[in-house]
Amino acid sequence: MVVLTSGPAPALAVIVEVQLRPDHDKQWSWPVYLTTLRARLRCYTALLVICPTERTAVRCRRPIGLAPGCTLSPLAVGPNDVPAVTDSAAATANPELAVLSAISYQRRPERDAILKTLVEHLLDAPNGEMYLDLVAAVMSPAARHFLESLMTTDTYEFKSEFARRYYARGEARGEERGRVQGEVRALLTMLQALRIRVPAAAETRIRECTDADQLNTWVERAATAKNIDEVLGR
Repeated sequence: MVVLTSGPAPALAVIVEVQLRPDHDKQWSWPVYLTTLRARLRCYTALLVICPTERTAVRCRRPIGLAPGCTLSPLAVGPNDVPAVTDSAAATANPELAVLSAISYQRRPERDAILKTLVEHLLDAPNGEMYLDLVAAVMSPAARHFLESLMTTDTYEFKSEFARRYYARGEARGEERGRVQGEVRALLTMLQALRIRVPAAAETRIRECTDADQLNTWVERAATAKNIDEVLGR
């Protein structure tokens, strides 16, 4: 939420939301956000929806009828409304636009160049950590993976304390993924050795589990279980 003021008093409150794909339920929740905020701040409110695809932007722009004579028209911003910020001077001068560009172009060919510019020139900027965390939080899996690779590569020259912390977090995540994969293999091997039948749905549940402690609990149960239900605790 961004609040614009006139002196000490709120004049306009803008709710900013990133919408990755069309969601029919938003036509019911968005009006609640605005009216609740309007009642709390007693000022005008607006909804700004940032969309990574034009298809989503078009859907999000559709007017929402609230009552006879009362319609909400969300302000939806798609890639066609945002420039691709790949120039270092532009990113440094307007980091917020660079962030918006990274979010809007995450499924377009310009994505890699935009993210490289973002990492190289915003890390040491004021609020740089917040900008990078925001972008990482709303990226698609493929875009997030590329962003993390920029932050964790051994050949990257770390420019700030945040980059070093990000690298450390990446190493920690790698160790945790290794532990999870080891637990999955151990559990499936143990179930096979004990001749406990594992239906496809149960195997999928095991393979998709990312909680190493939960997997370890299942391994312990398997030692005395007679069937898969006793292992997974259904």
